[in-house]
Amino acid sequence: MFPKPLLINILPKPPSFRKLFGPSFIILGLGLGSGEVILWPYLSSHYGLGIIWGAVIGITFQFFMNMEIERYALVHGESVFVGLTRKMRYISYWFLLSTFLPWIWPGIIASSAAILSYVFGFSNSSYLAIILLIIIGLILTLGPVLYKTVERFQKVLIVIGVPSIFLLSVILAKSSDWIALSKGVVGIGPDYLFLPGSIAISSFLAALAYAGAGGNLNLAQAFYIKEKGYGMGRYAGRITSLLTGTQEEVSITGSTFEINPENVQTFKAWWKKINIEHFVIFWLTGSITILLLALLAYSTTYNIHPKASDLGFIFQESAEIGKSIFPVAGTFFLLIASLTLFGTQLTVFDATSRILAENTLLASFDRLKEKHFPKVFYIVLWLQILAGIIIFLFGFTQPLQLLIIAATLNAIAMFVHTGLTLWLNLTNLNKALRPSLFRITAMLLAFAFYGSFSIYVIFTSLSGVKF
Repeated sequence: MFPKPLLINILPKPPSFRKLFGPSFIILGLGLGSGEVILWPYLSSHYGLGIIWGAVIGITFQFFMNMEIERYALVHGESVFVGLTRKMRYISYWFLLSTFLPWIWPGIIASSAAILSYVFGFSNSSYLAIILLIIIGLILTLGPVLYKTVERFQKVLIVIGVPSIFLLSVILAKSSDWIALSKGVVGIGPDYLFLPGSIAISSFLAALAYAGAGGNLNLAQAFYIKEKGYGMGRYAGRITSLLTGTQEEVSITGSTFEINPENVQTFKAWWKKINIEHFVIFWLTGSITILLLALLAYSTTYNIHPKASDLGFIFQESAEIGKSIFPVAGTFFLLIASLTLFGTQLTVFDATSRILAENTLLASFDRLKEKHFPKVFYIVLWLQILAGIIIFLFGFTQPLQLLIIAATLNAIAMFVHTGLTLWLNLTNLNKALRPSLFRITAMLLAFAFYGSFSIYVIFTSLSGVKF
């Protein structure tokens, strides 16, 4: 039988906060390069800060979504994918499709390459993007322990990038800009409430999906807390490099613990600590970063006419930063943006490869064994890189176009997995471990929110209405 039945094991005690920090850096890094650096600043530069409420709602919804994903993995030591396969045998095919199709579009690395090409004067960014894809593949392939490689990379990027953006925003934003930001958080724009009439709903939906990780990537949080050793994930094992790592036994099926007063109290101790960890790193740091990047784009480019298309607003932004401070500051901003995008694409490939590898094993119905997981991971990793290269060679090179295609598809995926995760936790977990009414309400609101926007975009697309 596959997945194998859950075994009973000992629920370990939670460690100190210092040892818990890590998984949320990765999930935050998944969002920094797309929504935070590109889409929300783009919308703010064109429509003002009245739309920024969507970013706050989006990252808040994702906080609750991520925590319910962590809840299941904490209790069962396995991902939501495995849990759902126990209830719906063929659900893995949906996750294969809804992960591969949205993330095959390499808009994030296209943006990174476009910015680097602008800085160094390269005429064609497509070939640079292909080189960057190959570099990412080598980093992920040669790092001895995959999780540690990704976690360290994102920690460095966030520690450098977030303070830099904070300083630039404080230096450049005027008091009127800060007032516009505070109004925008509650949906008050320069001449509209919540949404300007001229905004493309697909662009807003794309940014909403990328206020955080986006799509099925939220579900990858289960992998990261397992490899960090949260709860029953302590027994799962880690993916190591086939070339440089020491092989570990990797199990995609988990184990759980006996329900008794002592274990319930231990679970609650885990739950409190990982909520604080995720709130501080993902929600608080992520919210501040989104707001400051949008503020920076608004204060430097909103009053510039004509409005730049695609990534032009970032180049206008860097030029204004250079004028206001000194020229090298504008270049530094572009390098930080490009490096952040590179790091996001690296983390995206790690997350999607984990998702695709695990669901490939689940869809094989035990023809592929758990011991094959690392090999399948690296196969699908390089297949995705190859697909990205082919897309570039066929001429799909506009970064913003690629990002919006991917993000719109990912919003639909989020609508589906939010409902499935809540259903799984309400039906598979013991009553003492299930989400509270408050968290159920938050998940239902997220489900309705992503669902209504997704249905609107699908309907208008099929009807031939331009949006």
